[in-house]
Amino acid sequence: MDKTGIIKPVLDASYPMISHGKGIYLYDEKGNRYIDGSSGAVTANIGHGVDEIADAIHEQAKQVAFVYRSHFTSLPAEKLAKKLASMTPGDLNWTFFVNSGSEATETALKVAIQYFQEQGIYTKTKILSRWTSYHGITLGALSMSGHHMRRERFSELLEDFPAVPAPYCYQCPLQNTYPGCRLKCADELERAIEQIGPENIAAFIFEPIIGAAGGAIVPPPGYYEKVKEICDKYHILTIADEVMTGMGRTGKMFAIDHWGIEPDIMTLGKGLSAGYTPMAATVVSDRIINVIRKGSRVVMSGHTFSANPLSAAACCAVMEYMDQQNLVQNADEQGERLLNGLKELEQKYSFVGNVRGKGLLCGLELVNDALNHAPFSVSDRVGEKLISICFNNGLIIYPAFGGVTGYEGDAVLISPPLIVTSFQVYEILRILDESLQELMNHLVSSGIVIHRATS
Repeated sequence: MDKTGIIKPVLDASYPMISHGKGIYLYDEKGNRYIDGSSGAVTANIGHGVDEIADAIHEQAKQVAFVYRSHFTSLPAEKLAKKLASMTPGDLNWTFFVNSGSEATETALKVAIQYFQEQGIYTKTKILSRWTSYHGITLGALSMSGHHMRRERFSELLEDFPAVPAPYCYQCPLQNTYPGCRLKCADELERAIEQIGPENIAAFIFEPIIGAAGGAIVPPPGYYEKVKEICDKYHILTIADEVMTGMGRTGKMFAIDHWGIEPDIMTLGKGLSAGYTPMAATVVSDRIINVIRKGSRVVMSGHTFSANPLSAAACCAVMEYMDQQNLVQNADEQGERLLNGLKELEQKYSFVGNVRGKGLLCGLELVNDALNHAPFSVSDRVGEKLISICFNNGLIIYPAFGGVTGYEGDAVLISPPLIVTSFQVYEILRILDESLQELMNHLVSSGIVIHRATS
């Protein structure tokens, strides 16, 4: 093992040394080119090496790179907050800036609880969430995450917030079929609320489209309308976790816009800065802030780098670039092209069980039995093998494992930067096709049985 001093994802693994990036492409020091087919961790929304962002960072750094939020505000932070208020749905007009998605969801947790405390309600301390979800790696965010593999090492430290099945039609945890199910997965939210007691629940947090925990799982029509109705009925806040899905990724500025729902709190990250700086945000509604303003007048949260002017300037430049290049519309158009191409691969390979997604957040689920939707065994490491093959072929895709049982379930995300062109989409699909064929050969030679569905 190379003793570089960096704790890498796998300690004894070897990783290529990055040289530079341009557009949707990354290059290592040996000159190998990779298509960033996952935008890193679904983050690099405007691609790599954009001069306008580097120039904005440089100009801000010459003025001031850091001030502490208790001493000063800054023009970039004020400008960014105003821009977000003009874009977010409903009365989401107040932004608390943090450094990562985990911090954003944890801040949302705190704000939701504080909202009720300011009204003299101290029993509402639980945040309900769904199984097959991921909201971050800090302890509060992990408590809200319904992902067994990530939770198990720290389970004794975590709250038991996940209580609701995911709207996962392909692998329905309730063994139902849409539309005959009549959205029983949403009814389960009401059942959980009544069981736990609405007087104990502050909020329900959800990813509008489930990302890393399931691979771009899109709920059936009517689901979020019913969820919002239930939460309003029991005076429970709704938190839309848009860390992965926001900022144009799904072909609309925010994924929740596909359903016309106005959450009480929204979290952003990843695409907010497009990877050019660590930055995330918790966006809060007028009605929540008005309650706090009449009470303590202080949102009880804070980080040294909150509302950092250098990061805010980078985010403002990213958003201006997105507007100028019309990237939300491009995500919608190219996403349709990508999804159609993936569906063709679904028809070609029997172990591609399901293709789904919206915009440029697409998922591909691998199964051992397409007829019964049965997953591969965890020990087969099929998803990992596909990611490795793709990487060796010059295409980077993203893991979304464990969605079926918490451990079993091999899905991957294909989510290139929003600048991707039609030609590049076909290039991604070509490499993915070659990689799936290589995976098929591996499965056959390894003696892993693949059951072919019959019509």
